Amino acid sequence: MSFAETDMIPQEQLPATMQAMILEAPHRPLVLTTLPMPVPSTWEVLVKVIACGICRTDLHVVDGELPHPRLPLIPGHEIVGRVVRIGSEVTTLQPGDLVGIPWLGYTCGHCRYCQKEQENLCENALFTGYTHDGGYAEYTLAFEDFCFPMPPEYANPSGAPLLCAGLIGYRSYTFAPPGVKHLGIYGFGAAAHILIQVALYEGQKVYAFTRDGDREGQDFARSLGATWAGDSSNLSPHLLDASIIFAPVGSLVPLALRSSEKGATVVCGGIHMSDIPSFPYDILWEERSIRSVANLTRKDGVEFLDLAARIPIHTTTQTFPLHQANEALDALRNGRIHGAAVLVP
Repeated sequence: MSFAETDMIPQEQLPATMQAMILEAPHRPLVLTTLPMPVPSTWEVLVKVIACGICRTDLHVVDGELPHPRLPLIPGHEIVGRVVRIGSEVTTLQPGDLVGIPWLGYTCGHCRYCQKEQENLCENALFTGYTHDGGYAEYTLAFEDFCFPMPPEYANPSGAPLLCAGLIGYRSYTFAPPGVKHLGIYGFGAAAHILIQVALYEGQKVYAFTRDGDREGQDFARSLGATWAGDSSNLSPHLLDASIIFAPVGSLVPLALRSSEKGATVVCGGIHMSDIPSFPYDILWEERSIRSVANLTRKDGVEFLDLAARIPIHTTTQTFPLHQANEALDALRNGRIHGAAVLVP
């Protein structure tokens, strides 16, 4: 029986409680807790979680590197699930619909950024698994307008990494200059193993940079089609038209600049990064640029999920049961995950 078939639960059969992994305070392990079944508000839907990816951003929340999370908190923002109950004003979703729930959980629609079509910078945004409960649970709530319809082939753990690793990787990729032929990727984890498939689909050569000495990670990158894979401390064997840095390591910025062609862009794709050390102006000169990526827009989600189904993108996942969320986070923290870690309630 498929994940999709087992997730079709009639509304009257919903249990009264659910299990979730709770963050009570940063720097402390998550706690498995039984909670009352959430009830959707007017514009929310209740979703039965099929799978929830484990993202490095979750580590930044749990490890206290992102300030002021909602506490107690259910982490997790790479959620694939099925709608099982809808709020009174929900019009576009019905019970049984397959949806993806991303990091961006709500925007106000009226602040100065929303008015400029920059909803990823909304001043009143809510973020799934950070300021709004997420998917390390059997069920979760989400606002109707911030759920993406998912292609049916992703109604399983393989779809979860697309909802952040894929989406943020794609948004980072869109900031590369036109005509990229040689793309560098620093930090070859969940986002990189998805983005390389997009780059190869578009005819680019990919140069993968891993932690120094991570031969297994380098072999993984080459198995996915990387032209070259090596240590992050090395210069690229070919000047790069663009680089995307997924590793939260500020010292990689000047290293990427040193491997950059004239007019290249170095994109910092993470929500948190250690301090960037000073560097000489001559490695930035000749119209090289550095830029960051913040969150995502719903437009990014629609474009990327359509592209993912057309390529099609295949994800490499290592699954964990819900109660092993702490072990999965620790494996990610220590570089023991190649591809993406995914919780399956």
